[in-house]
Amino acid sequence: QVQLVESGGGSVQAGGSLRLACAASGFGYVRYNMGWFRQAPGKEREGVAAIRAGGGSTYYAESVKGRFTISQDNRRATLYLQMNSLEPEDTGMYYCAESTTGAVWADDYLKAALYSYWGQGTQVTVSS
Repeated sequence: QVQLVESGGGSVQAGGSLRLACAASGFGYVRYNMGWFRQAPGKEREGVAAIRAGGGSTYYAESVKGRFTISQDNRRATLYLQMNSLEPEDTGMYYCAESTTGAVWADDYLKAALYSYWGQGTQVTVSS
């Protein structure tokens, strides 16, 4: 059974940084496509960053390019999201997700429909 547990959220002022972590279990040491999503109150869940199975390609939402970095540790048991230059618009619940389904298009990696497994989320609040 796949379990994803996020940590690292918190409150920070604009311009600050946070590092989110997602501890993954299940599938042994094999990890599939993984991503970070966020959801602000009253808004739809949106893809923030994703990494393709094998740790090769990464994908980012335009709004976070150059500020956020997704990565995995060597044993691929933990997924990270380094968030720099945070803005109030980055506020929301951040979710880790995993997908065993491949994507046809690069944009698909940032779509929630691709992912079957989800964590409970960690709150990020950025104040101005």
